Amino acid sequence: MQFSLSLPDIQEERQGNTGVPGIWCLDSGEAGRTVMISALIHGNELCGAWALKAVLASGLKPRRGKLILAFCNLDAFDRFDPEQHDASRYVDEDMNRVWSDQKLAQTQTQEQRRARAILPWLEQADWLLDLHSMHEPSAPLLLTGTLARNIELARTLGAPEHVIVDSGHQDGVRMRDYGRFSDPEAHEARSLLLECGFHGDPDTPAIALDLIARFLLASEIVEKEDLPSDWRRASPDTQRVLQVTHAIVAPSMQVSFDQNWQGLETLADAGTAIGQADGQALLTPYDNCTLVMPSLRQLRPGVTVVRLAQNYDALSWTL
Repeated sequence: MQFSLSLPDIQEERQGNTGVPGIWCLDSGEAGRTVMISALIHGNELCGAWALKAVLASGLKPRRGKLILAFCNLDAFDRFDPEQHDASRYVDEDMNRVWSDQKLAQTQTQEQRRARAILPWLEQADWLLDLHSMHEPSAPLLLTGTLARNIELARTLGAPEHVIVDSGHQDGVRMRDYGRFSDPEAHEARSLLLECGFHGDPDTPAIALDLIARFLLASEIVEKEDLPSDWRRASPDTQRVLQVTHAIVAPSMQVSFDQNWQGLETLADAGTAIGQADGQALLTPYDNCTLVMPSLRQLRPGVTVVRLAQNYDALSWTL
């Protein structure tokens, strides 16, 4: 897949205004939520950097509360090469697997050190929108975690079309799930992760800006007239909410798929083969099973290679 999205110049934006490189805090001085929008957790996911650059260029200021903008893994971003874009995903380890107290207590890797610098700003946030893109071509996905309050927010936003209810990764905690963002009793906290499409798709910054606009309006720290009119895109006719029931984790490097799955394929019959792992067939566990984010691009033992999902509203769970 050709990488067609150009590299943003963030020399000015990476200075920040907080004393921490890449971190901006826009404070209204009035009571309200603190909203954080993060980008570049992975150095090859450029759409979020383009979107935050546009937010800063617009001169947007919150009317209430605070808006924190975070350009996160700057060292990985500095290594970016469109011909080898996977190589700039991180420097030492995946920065979206370090958001646990155990990992954050360490300073052994570049990502751990950078996460600790970002942490004081993340801890201030009431609402978090974390911007990402994907290894393979796909429609945008909004990942909510399993808390009802985040699923409800995703439905309130009305975009993108596909919402994924998921429980995270075996190999570490994401920023979206840090601390009170995954606490069932922290009723005011909200956190969503947006996958905007393939890393190199030139349409991904516009997808990010559309959800930023929706998210800021829902947070009530801005009014509709504060936002540039060209940030909003048409809403999908409906939203499809999918519950991840299984995460297929690579046991070794001996994993393959039977087809070039693109993601969001719904396989009608239980027992349909989707690939192999260590010589054993990978089979769908139920009828109407949807494949979510299948990819072997980052294959190594312990990495999730595909998630299996069914319609959320078909389950006996309620909001």
